[in-house]
Amino acid sequence: MLMIRMQRIGRKNMPAFRIIVAEHTRGPKTGNIVEKVGTYNPKTKEKQFNADRIKYWLSVGAKASATVHNMLVSAKIVTGAKIVKHQEKPAAPVEEVKAEAKAPEAEAALAPEVAEAKTEEKAEEVVSA
Repeated sequence: MLMIRMQRIGRKNMPAFRIIVAEHTRGPKTGNIVEKVGTYNPKTKEKQFNADRIKYWLSVGAKASATVHNMLVSAKIVTGAKIVKHQEKPAAPVEEVKAEAKAPEAEAALAPEVAEAKTEEKAEEVVSA
């Protein structure tokens, strides 16, 4: 399957990216790309896309990575909603956290009684066997 994704180029601390079409199993740095369809410079926020070629590759079954898809939606080359790449986990309510903290304390208080009951059960099993 073909992917439209970013390939990092540029020097250390000066990133720049090519937007490429490549096989999804190949790493983007291997150089085995099918076609270069755009560029992106994150420092200057400059984006250049070859819209006709991107639409062609999408029409023949290539899939865009989440980041590239969001960039294409922003540039109005592709219609649709942006993909949420990272979602924050909802924080646990304070009451549940307090209940979880108290649970080990309650078990510790019951531990001697539970231990005695278990030893009595084992003793009964040994006697009956």
